[in-house]
Amino acid sequence: METLDPDLLKTFLAFVDGGSLAKAASTVGRTPSAVTAQMQRLEEIVGEPLLIPQGRGRGLTPAGEDLVGHARRILAVHTEAWLALKGARAGGRIAIGTTQDFADQGLPDLLRAFAVSHPRVRIELRVGRSLELGSALQAGQLDLAITMRHAASPDEAALISEPMLWLCSEKGLATRQEAVPLALLDPYCGFREAALNALDAAGRRYRIAAGSASLAGLRAAVDAGIALTPRTRRFAHSGIVEASADFDLPPLLRWLAVFIGFVGVFIACDPTRL
Repeated sequence: METLDPDLLKTFLAFVDGGSLAKAASTVGRTPSAVTAQMQRLEEIVGEPLLIPQGRGRGLTPAGEDLVGHARRILAVHTEAWLALKGARAGGRIAIGTTQDFADQGLPDLLRAFAVSHPRVRIELRVGRSLELGSALQAGQLDLAITMRHAASPDEAALISEPMLWLCSEKGLATRQEAVPLALLDPYCGFREAALNALDAAGRRYRIAAGSASLAGLRAAVDAGIALTPRTRRFAHSGIVEASADFDLPPLLRWLAVFIGFVGVFIACDPTRL
């Protein structure tokens, strides 16, 4: 019986997550023709087609869809075994920078998993804004940064994408106003720019009703019903919800790319758990 080569499964999942063979090739660092050959080899091992023509690209066959879950579990076990053998002997320190969005949810579970597999490593955690953390990463002050961007970059180790949403208090605004009241982080902030650009393009009047240097201040203003704010769904909890269609707000056209950058160190983790 032939076994499922982890390298083939990594390429297969790169296609699944990226949506095309070209993106998979970029992710795994191979040529498109090499990726195609890998997929053909994987199909030979499985014994049936995994990919099917779909429009101008490729989609998954039923067998391909079934393989996705198996592939993720197989690679997770490989990672767990590698960390158990290597991580337990690793020492030293690692400096991790993250935005408040991830510090509040997602990251604690990953930190726990890392602490279990690397019990001797000291973790130094720094919570800040994306621009600040990116500069610290480039300056060598951080080993790993979990921040937000509007587009992909060559220095990322993993990537997930989340749409921006208009958010408000679940109780609604404290007072109804003609101009859209906004709660925004101080410049420079990608969410701020996206919101103002969208409102300007739609010809909507707005005013900055609350400003803050931190997400805690932003949350307080939104929760109080002073204003609306643009964030991702991660911000929508504890009394904050997506704004209803009654507000007639323009769509936030830019998608927010979330990346994990690294310099000199790599932590194996599944970004979908963030």
